Amino acid sequence: MLSVVVPVHNEERSVALLYDELRSALEPTGEAWEAVFVDDGSTDGSFGALTRLHAATTNVRVVRLRRNFGKAAALASGFAHARGETIVTIDADLQDDPAEIPRLLVKLEEGYDLVSGWKARRQDPFRRRLLSRIFNRVVATVSGVRLHDMNCGLKAYHADVVRGLPLYGELHRFLPVLAHQRGFRIAELPVNHRPRGYGRSRYGIERYLRGFFDLLTVSFLGRYRYRPLHLLGGLGLVLSVVGMGTLVYLTVVKAQGHAIGGRPLLVLGVLLVVVGIQVFSLGLLGELIAGQHAERVGEREAAELHVEEVLS
Repeated sequence: MLSVVVPVHNEERSVALLYDELRSALEPTGEAWEAVFVDDGSTDGSFGALTRLHAATTNVRVVRLRRNFGKAAALASGFAHARGETIVTIDADLQDDPAEIPRLLVKLEEGYDLVSGWKARRQDPFRRRLLSRIFNRVVATVSGVRLHDMNCGLKAYHADVVRGLPLYGELHRFLPVLAHQRGFRIAELPVNHRPRGYGRSRYGIERYLRGFFDLLTVSFLGRYRYRPLHLLGGLGLVLSVVGMGTLVYLTVVKAQGHAIGGRPLLVLGVLLVVVGIQVFSLGLLGELIAGQHAERVGEREAAELHVEEVLS
């Protein structure tokens, strides 16, 4: 079964139209499919529209969140309730074209685990296109996952990609990065993008700023979650070496008969050594915590996290 997960927030006028387009795109494939609409605390009549749609169809499921928790929480709820072996996500504002879904599924069958849409001809204002381009460049540089459009809402996944992924804050923007860190294969496909017909955009520069901080979180956890000493230990060592070098220099100056008690460089050298030792100690503590977590998970379960296939 194919599950189409649709986060909804104040999209009363578009949900029924989206379902009709999904049906037109997916019924010719001959495969069973369901639509999982997640009402993310809408304040208009979206839930009523979804209720009517649910009553009139046999393959619509509706999840209602208690309040507006954000797109990441809505997607996480949709993934948890999806029953399909393949999952597609699409926004409810009708800018993403459901007719592109079969192309994504064909690409997925080529051996990829996640296929992300790329709005090559984006129908958005220039300011938003510019911010998005900058954001995607920064994400590609920091994460090493080079996609043209990281934040496209139209994506196709094998179900095991999204099950168990931590989604909170703005982490839904980095699903390809999170999947890449777990060893899944990722591809990108240009898709049709349409002008907004209903509602208004809720994206602004402040969301990109929050997304940047979440990017740092994703990058740190992906690279150093199980080896924090590699980051903190190296940083602490550099600070300590610079501090010790400074103190050795002041010792030589003192041996030449010059006073060093009133020099700010003395305070800086001592401070660098102390801070370096503290940062290195944090790295050691992190290694202890990571080691205890691995023991709790168990060697067998931890090994299976990275296994793709077993032939016997």
